[in-house]
Formats: sequence, structure tokens, C-alpha cells
Amino acid sequence: MNDTSLQKLSAFEVEAMNWLALEQERAPVGHWDELRGEVAPQAIAQIPADSNMTTSSLSEAWQTFIDPLAAETTGRLSDLNSRMANLQRQVCDNGVTYNVYASADQPQRPWSLDLFPLMLGHKDWQRIEVGVMQRMQLLERIMADAYGPQSLVLSGQLPAALVQGHPAYLPAMQGVLPVGGRYLSLAAFDLARGPDGGWWLLSQRTQAPSGLGYLLENRQIVSRLFPQAFEAFSVQRLAETYSTLIDGIKARSPAGDRAHIALLTPGPYNETYFEHAYLARYLGLSLVQGNDLTVRDQKLYLKTLQGLQPVHGLLKRVDDDWLDPLEMRADSTLGVPGLLQAVRSGHVLVANTPGSGFLESSALLGFMPTLARDLLGEELQLPAIPSWWCGEAAALQDVLPRICSCVIKPTYPHNTDRQSFEPVQGHTLTPQAQDEWAARILRDPDAYTLQSWLPLSHQPTWQTDADGVPGIQSRPLVLRVFAVADARGGWQVLPGGLARLGTREGIASMQRGGSSADVWVQSVGAERGKTACEPEPSKPQSAVLAGLSQRQRLVTSRAAENLFWMGRYTERTENTLGLVRLSLEILGSENQHQPGLLDFITRLANRHGLVRAGVPPASQAHRVFERSLVAGLWDSKLATSVGFNLRAVRLAAASVRERLSPEHWRLLEQAESRFFNSDGSSATPDTLSVQSLLAETSQRLAALTGAQTDRMSRDDGWRLLSIGRHIERMQFLSSALSEAVQLGLIGEQAGFDAVLELFDSTISFHAQYQQSRTPQAMMDLLVTNSDNPRSLGWVAHTLRARLLRMGQLADGATLSLAELVPQLVEMTPESLWPWENTGAQPGKTLPLHAALVQCQTAARDVSDQLCGLFFTHSGEARYSVGA
Repeated sequence: MNDTSLQKLSAFEVEAMNWLALEQERAPVGHWDELRGEVAPQAIAQIPADSNMTTSSLSEAWQTFIDPLAAETTGRLSDLNSRMANLQRQVCDNGVTYNVYASADQPQRPWSLDLFPLMLGHKDWQRIEVGVMQRMQLLERIMADAYGPQSLVLSGQLPAALVQGHPAYLPAMQGVLPVGGRYLSLAAFDLARGPDGGWWLLSQRTQAPSGLGYLLENRQIVSRLFPQAFEAFSVQRLAETYSTLIDGIKARSPAGDRAHIALLTPGPYNETYFEHAYLARYLGLSLVQGNDLTVRDQKLYLKTLQGLQPVHGLLKRVDDDWLDPLEMRADSTLGVPGLLQAVRSGHVLVANTPGSGFLESSALLGFMPTLARDLLGEELQLPAIPSWWCGEAAALQDVLPRICSCVIKPTYPHNTDRQSFEPVQGHTLTPQAQDEWAARILRDPDAYTLQSWLPLSHQPTWQTDADGVPGIQSRPLVLRVFAVADARGGWQVLPGGLARLGTREGIASMQRGGSSADVWVQSVGAERGKTACEPEPSKPQSAVLAGLSQRQRLVTSRAAENLFWMGRYTERTENTLGLVRLSLEILGSENQHQPGLLDFITRLANRHGLVRAGVPPASQAHRVFERSLVAGLWDSKLATSVGFNLRAVRLAAASVRERLSPEHWRLLEQAESRFFNSDGSSATPDTLSVQSLLAETSQRLAALTGAQTDRMSRDDGWRLLSIGRHIERMQFLSSALSEAVQLGLIGEQAGFDAVLELFDSTISFHAQYQQSRTPQAMMDLLVTNSDNPRSLGWVAHTLRARLLRMGQLADGATLSLAELVPQLVEMTPESLWPWENTGAQPGKTLPLHAALVQCQTAARDVSDQLCGLFFTHSGEARYSVGA
């Protein structure tokens, strides 16, 4: 270090330098060090923490990052630890997940995001951008030839085994001109920096490249943690490229600017489903699954509550071989029968055009330099890692002796009948294992591709070591960048990307324990672009008005069904919680020996499946009944338990996640996780702790229903959610009141109070009627009242209003359904319970009985007929209790 460049730093800067440049582990020898902007040398001198030093050991980009960080805080590096905790909290709060094996019974894994961004200078990015755009142009030309004249194969420039012999090549698309004149709308390129500081292409993804949603979420989280550094580095923004992607698809689609674009997802159990929902919401696309779509007359339609709606563009996140069970995998439930024919007929643009999967083969990289000279008349600006396809005898003979310095990769993808495997690094193999791999390659050389091993550059990361101590460590890095086709026939590279950080073993894979990082690309002058929240340029009012009808949210039959059951399960959970809380309160109060009350809770618990068959009633075995009631709370396999219904709410919501705000989704996850994380397995459960948990869960559900009521758009999907809740509430309350009347509880003070509590109307009753505990007063508040949301009259009135509001659907079928719902608010308390029956005995018939039966019948009939009218019936079987 030059003495003339020494400068005295603040205490924080000294500590930061120690952590960032001196004391923490550096990149391994021979690997490029992103922190210092150099290849890691053989030996590293340590500088005492109390010495004078310069910041020259940091790269220029990292120095730009550190300067505002030192200026904006007076704390020590513990500040970075608090920022990391903030980051992890944001990931959880936003519900950002990634899980290779997502399932209904296992929570999805939180997305792994590092604190520090990868920072790329302007000149560095320019070389990447030019090289990626050139590669994108070349891939388009190769695909056009493969599905057109096939001159590259005929001339021997490309082996037929890598084109027609590749499992992802689709003969059904041969000779089909792409809709809009472009095969590729989007592609991803995985890059790595070599020891010379230059970037090398490792692989390319064209079928359904992932990462666009995650990188945007990464940006929003990390940029907020380091706002001053973000501004100081002058980071290019991302929003414009996303608009370019959608504008390009619309411009090339059959309907032009008025095109309806949908995003095709495999569904909520896919590991990247969060990204699908996030992108659909951010880009304003309809999020659809295969069973949401149908092909009629060679055109693609979306099945909605409003009928079949045309789809002109499809951004797919499903691999090609699952797209159409009629022409590809017959066992696929992810695709749409007839989709390929719709594409061939030119009626729908699919991005990317089916059949691009052969371009992903690593074997193709070795042929690209020659193809670039022949097709483009240019040398490649972005070199690929040297690759040899073992199907060429000369290449096999040349590379096989050097297998120890190569990475062995499959030529063909997984899920095919061709030989496939996970990539293997030759230098990690024993000599015996190397010989065994060489023998395999010789037996089937076409199935293997060898690539030179590249020492990946290393990025500083904030990690916790084995002892739980946080600090800065070094991890290998792979950068994924994206190129999109614009509306003018050109290409645009998204200024940033998704950095994937590997494990200590050098595996940069999210599926195998890796992490991710935001990518900051430095801009120059006016190149920053729009922020994510900047509006589009103003348009003529006529153009805005013309697009309003298209912008109305469509409700698919699948979304409608899930919203309906989300409402029902939410209400069912609330009702079940209220019943269990009331039962435990009675069993622990001075009323625990009143036979009428005990019979009441026993009947309701049996009716709603809260205790198992054979459990004696509460009046006979008080504690046995209580233990059975508590034990069943967490049984997620019991379709009537609180745990089952709470999980069912979350599963239904997961299928319509693009409709929910992050706060709404967080409430769902917190309610479920808090409930299931409580220990309910004890043989002698603590009733007080159980009651406390139930009260807490009820509060979370109250917040959840508030989000459903006040934070969701009032479209037909929301109306079905509301209808589901009111059907469930009407069925539960009417059955509970019927049981109470039959048992004669209305004439007892304790029974009267229990009914009020179950209806959640105790405060309302006392405020309105004080101590006037007459049957007519109860009928007024709980049956005919139009202001009490827990009144059967209010529930029925609201249910009728929702059905009438949907009268424009299904040729007015919901109008007749509304007539099935009794108009209780038009009745009087005296007509339901005449004064002469004030002292009615248990079992005596009252006009009220007929009204309650009508409520329960209407709940069942409306539910059944709605299901027949609007829902897909293609998902998993639903459980129903009572209605």
C-alpha cells in the first residue's frame, strides 16, 4: 500500500474496512473477487485494525457503496445485522417463497436473499448488454431455420441429433410461421465472471425462464435498505423493460393493443408460484391454470363467470411437453387440449413459441461461434464457456483425456427417455470415478456434453457461521440476465438480473441451498429509466376510455370457486372457534352442571364434527368430552376441525394469491402457523392456554375478514367470496338457534346468554334491550334485525343482495336463487314467537321453526346451484359439512 495514499478514517470506516476488505475471507485463489475487483492473489497481507490505510483495496463500485453507508450511521457493523433482520422480515411479510417440493401440508420455504447487491459498472454492463442482444438475435435465427428450411442441419453446421433428435424439438411446429413474426419473446442467459474479469456464458433458457418476479422483489427490498447507496451508485431502473415485454407481446398478438394476455402457471404447488402470482399482479395479466382455458374453433378462451373470453397472448411458465395433452404428454393436467393447433392457426401468441427447448442444450454452445459468423457475419461479443458435444467423434477424442478439468453435463433435459443426470465437476472425482464416467460417455456419447470448468467469481455475503456469529463471507456467483423482444422488432436487455450465490462447495443453485442477490447496474446520464412507480406517458382520453372494458378484471371459474370456498372456510373456522370457546367456557363455569346447556354444546359439537364418534355427551363424562373437544382442534385430517378449516382457507387463498395484498396473505400465514405451532398434543392439555390460543386465533380471523371486506375489489369474485361466507353463517346460526329453541334454552338465563354469545351479540343486546330477556327481544336482535351483522335477517338480506347484483351472469340464474332466501327482515318478532308462547316448552312448534328450516334449506340449495352454474369442478374434492 502506497504511503502517499494513506488517509485517516473514522472509527466506523476502519471497522468497515476490516470487515469488508481485510479480516474476512477472500475469494479463493484464482477466482475473481467482486469486492476488490481483482483476481484473488496467492497471499494476502493482513493490516492491523488501528493502522492508517486507504480504501483502494475495495473496487470502485464497492467504495461507492461503503461511503454513504459510513456517513448515514453512527453504529458499528451490528447495523448490518439489523438490516439483515429487516430484510428477512420483509421477505416473510411479503410472502416471498421458493420451494422445490411445495405441498399442502408443508409451509413453503422463504426466498433466500442476501443483504449485499452485485454491482456492475457502466462499461462492464455495456459489454454484457451488447453480447446478450447479439446472442438473442442468433437464437432467433437458429430457431427460424430449425422450424423452417433446416439449412443448418442439411449443410452440417448443426448436428441433426441436437435439433430434430432433441426431445424438446416439436415436429408438430415444423413449417409453422410464428404469430407476429417472432419465435422468441423472452430468454434468460446465465453468466459467470472468469479470473480475467470477463463474463462468460454458461447456459441459456428459452422455454419458461424463471426469475423475473424474484429479481423485482429483490430490488424493492434491498434498495430500501440502502437508499443512499442506491442513489449514489445511480442504479438503472427496471420498470421500463417489463412494460417493453408486455407491449411487445401485445403488438405481435392477433388483437394488437387490445389483446388479452394471460400468464399460464402450473399452479400453487409449483416451486416458483409466488413469482407467477407476483408477475401477474405487477404486469396486469390474468393468472391462469390449464383448466381455466379451452380451445374452441382453433381459438383460445378463458373460462370466466362472464362466459368464454378470448385470450390473444399467453406468457407461459409451463414447459412445452406439458402444454397440450392431445399432441404431447397425454398425462398432462397442466396444459390445454388443442393449444398447439390454436398456435398453428395464428390465433394466439405463446411466449415463447412452443419448441424452443432444444436451444437450451449445453451442446449447442460449441457451435455458436461458427453460426454467428455464418448467420450474422459477426464474431460473438459474449464468449461461451468452451463446450464439446461428445456426439462428435473428433470432439470426444479431444476432450475425454481432459475429463478431470471439465464439467460433465447432460445433452438432453430431464423427464425424457434420453440419458440425463445432474452436472458433475470432474476435478471432484477420484481417478476411478473419472474412468467410470469416461466409460459411460463412450457407451452413449450423444447424451453427454463436456464444458471447461470455470472458477466462478466470488461475492461478499452476509452469513451466519456454524457458531451463529454473523459476518461477511465469500460465495461463488452466477448472474442471470434477461432479454425481451420489443414492439418495434428489436431486443432490450433488462438492466440488472438475478444473482445466484452458491454454497461453499461452489454450487450456485437455489434448489440446492443457494441464495440470491439484487443486481445494481450503474447508469450514465439519462439512462436511469423509469422507476417502478412512475406512470406511463399520458395517452389521449379516447384511448384510455377505449381500453377500460379490457382492463376490467375477469374472474375465472377456478378463481370463483376458490374465492367461494375461501369465504366458506373462513366463516366456518370462525363459527367453529366460537363454538369451541363457548363450550370450554361453559365446561369451566358455574353452569357446567346445567343439563340443558350441556346437551346444547354436545348436540352442536356432534353436528359439526368437533368430537369423534363414540365420545359420551358432556352431561355424562364432563372431562372426557372436554379432552376430546380440545384434542380435535389440531387434527388437520379431520374435515371439521379448526386446523383443517384454517389450512383450507390458506390453500384456497393460495390459488387466487394474485388477488390478495401481501398484508392479506401474511395474515393468513400467521394465523395458520401460530395455531399449528402451538402444542396441542399433551394428554392433559392446559384449558386456559387453549382458550388463550383460540382467542388469539379469533382476533387474527377478525383481521382477516376485515381484509376480505375492506381490501378487495368488489367484483363478481369478491361477491362469491361474500356469498360463501353468508351461506355458511346462515346455515350455522339457524341450526344453532334451532337447537337452542328445541332444548328450551330461551327460557333460561344461562341458556339465553349462551345463545347471545354464540351469535356474538351480547353487547348489542345489553345496549338495546338491557335486561329484557324475552323471546321476542331475542327474535328482534337475532332474526329480524337489519342492522346487526350477526342477525339471520341481516345475513339473508345481504345474501339476497349479492345474488341479485350478479344477475347479469348465466342468463340471470342468480335472480331465481335470490328468491330462495327468506326475507326475514320483513317479518316481526311477534310473528315468529307469539306472546302466548312466551313460556313455550321444549319441542313445542313455533312459526320460528319453519323460518329456520327455510334458512338451512336455502343455504344448501343456493350452494349447490351456484356450484353447478359457475365452478370448474376440476380441482381436488371439497369437503362440505351441512351445506
